[in-house]
Amino acid sequence: MCKLYIIPTPIGNLEDITFRAVRILKEVDLILAEDTRTSQKLLKHYGIEKKLQSYHKFNEHKAISRIVDQFKINKNIALISDAGTPSISDPGFLLVRECLKNNIEIECLPGATALVPALVNSGFASDRFCFEGFLPQKKGRTKRIEQLVEESRTMIFYESPYRLLKTLNQFAQFFGEDRRVSVSRELTKIYEENKRGTIIEVIDYFSEKKIKGEIVIVVEGEK
Repeated sequence: MCKLYIIPTPIGNLEDITFRAVRILKEVDLILAEDTRTSQKLLKHYGIEKKLQSYHKFNEHKAISRIVDQFKINKNIALISDAGTPSISDPGFLLVRECLKNNIEIECLPGATALVPALVNSGFASDRFCFEGFLPQKKGRTKRIEQLVEESRTMIFYESPYRLLKTLNQFAQFFGEDRRVSVSRELTKIYEENKRGTIIEVIDYFSEKKIKGEIVIVVEGEK
C-alpha cells in the first residue's frame, strides 16, 4: 500500500538524522523537498540518489492534486523540509490532510525540531508549554501578543534574526522588561548560542551584536 512518509531533517548538524530516516529516503520513489538545492546537500552526504520535486508554501496548493495522483499509481513518497519536521512552521499540513481524505497512509518519523532543545536549554518549566511559531509580520501581530499577556505556560516562538530586537522590544512592552526569556541561536551548529536573562538584559546583549542564524525565543509564562 502506498504511503506518505513525513521525515524530519537536521536543523544544523547533519549527524542529527535517524538511521530509519536515511533508510526510508533511500527506499521511497520520490522525495518532496522545500528547497531542492538545500536538500541535495543532505542527500549527497548520505549517498541518497532519488528524484526530488519542489514542494513549498508558494506551490503547495497547486501541487497537491498531482502528488495525490502519484499515490494512485502506488508510489511511496517522502516529505522533507529544509530543516526540522515538516508541518511545524513549514509546508506539510495541507498535504497530510489531503492524503487522509484520500485514504493514503501517513507515517511521521520522530526527529529534529528546533523548539524542543530551545525549551530544554531555557531552564523554564517544560511540563506545559505553548508553541506559537512565527508571529504575524504585520497585520495581527500586536493582537497576537496581547492575547498571550496572561499566558501561564512557557511560550516558544520562531523568529528571523532581522526581527529579533523588534520582537523582544514588543515583548518588553506587553510582558514587562523583567520577564525572563531565553534566546537560542544556531542550534546544533558550531556557533550555537543560548542567551538567558530578563527581556531587557537580552535586548541590551543583542543590541551590541550582529545577529545571524535561525532564532528560537522562549518566554517564561506569567506567574
